[in-house]
Amino acid sequence: MTVRGHEVLACERAAGGMDPEWVAARTQDILAMHRLATGSGGADALLAWLARRSGGWAGLLDAGGAVLRATARGELSRGQSALVLAAEGAALLARGAGSARIDDGGRTGLFVTTGSAAGDPVLALVVPTSEVTQAPRLIADAAGLVGLCLRAEEAERHRRRSKAVDAQGREAVLHLLMAGDVATARRTAEVLRPSLPRAIRFCVVEGPAGQREEFVRRWLREVGDQCWIVPCPVYARHLLVIAPDHSACASPPGAVPPGEPMGDPDVPQGGCSVGVSGVLPLQNAALGYEQAFHALAAARSVPGRFAVFGVLGELAPLLGRRGVAWAERLLRPLIQYVPARRPDPGSAELLATLESWLSFGGAATRHLKVHRNTLAARLDHIEKLLGLALDRLPGQACAHLALRLRSLPVLPGPEAVVSRKLDTLLAGSTAENWAEAFLRPLAVANPTTGLTVRTWLAHDARLAPTAVALGITAPAVRKRLARAELLLQRSLQQSPSARYDLWLAHHIIDRANGEHG
Repeated sequence: MTVRGHEVLACERAAGGMDPEWVAARTQDILAMHRLATGSGGADALLAWLARRSGGWAGLLDAGGAVLRATARGELSRGQSALVLAAEGAALLARGAGSARIDDGGRTGLFVTTGSAAGDPVLALVVPTSEVTQAPRLIADAAGLVGLCLRAEEAERHRRRSKAVDAQGREAVLHLLMAGDVATARRTAEVLRPSLPRAIRFCVVEGPAGQREEFVRRWLREVGDQCWIVPCPVYARHLLVIAPDHSACASPPGAVPPGEPMGDPDVPQGGCSVGVSGVLPLQNAALGYEQAFHALAAARSVPGRFAVFGVLGELAPLLGRRGVAWAERLLRPLIQYVPARRPDPGSAELLATLESWLSFGGAATRHLKVHRNTLAARLDHIEKLLGLALDRLPGQACAHLALRLRSLPVLPGPEAVVSRKLDTLLAGSTAENWAEAFLRPLAVANPTTGLTVRTWLAHDARLAPTAVALGITAPAVRKRLARAELLLQRSLQQSPSARYDLWLAHHIIDRANGEHG
């Protein structure tokens, strides 16, 4: 075995540089390597090119001789001989040499460090000794480019890691806002920037990834950099934007403002649909998300693909102190729950689970980052604590109303004493007027649409039994519900769904008609 250090390799390069043919060949090879280095393949593409050009084995090794990546051609692609020789060369460079050559049994190994720092990977090229003529200049010229590619890959990994950490931080702020912990959300947002505004419009942008990101970039150029942007943790096609109360936020670029003439309904505006909430205080971000989601359901079917939530009026604020007291009484077993074991979820975690499940159904596993069995176990426990049948729509609507009432600010005045019964809470003209206004779009529509909605609600908002009851197919039910979504300007089939409000409105009207009759 013959071993030569970096001085010998440098002399070989200098001698070759005197030959015009050597210079021309080297120039052509360097151009080819630069194209590979600046392309998408990077270091891997350069290794493949080296192996193909030399007819040998090319690889990257760490200081201990372990192969990080490699590619081979010809006879050296078989067996372990190249690996053994490469490990010997890496060990030689680990002792301080910048480059080396080892001749052993008809094989020649050439080794060059890819950088000046200790521990930088070693570029190795093992070729048959009979084919070694061009190998020294190839590896010498490739080493620097491979090093640059490796550093670029490391920088890209750091960028992606930083982006992922930033996205996780922003998602955490979103979770805090949805849970009502505004103070902690504000403090966290101050670190990530920008600060959270006091009055907001919540926006949901739906579309292919590249198009919705470009859409938001154009939007930000108009409204400034004060928007809080978070990829939706539940729906992959959604991007969530918390925008300050600003006139431009209600009309994104390319969208048609309300009341203005619409363009061709078959021509999408940037390929994205946008739903925007009304103006709300920051502490009502969860309500803002629901409003924007409902507006998005309307935006998908209108020219311009843009809609602002039409505030019809929420039921919960109309119920006043009686409603808040009713909700506290209903939720008290859950609010006061203390787990028997410390690792088990406590009251706050169970409340968050219930709210997420009512909003997203089975997709709550993605929102909460839990296994579906964990979600099912928590829901069983919540069901026992509250005494509600959460597998049925009436129980779900009751729990949803209670959570909405609990989020309202406590009004001054004497404590209200109410029954735990839902019918007692919903008695009176206030709730009846709300229900009539909510259902009016269905009342003036085709009777088939209203019948379909009623049947769907009676079967716990499930498509298959609804289709059987109506004697039609499930796709036909979907089409009728889509028409109802457009009339109500609310999402029905995709969660967060307005099915709870729909059930409450029908229940109020049916009860009032029964009493009046």
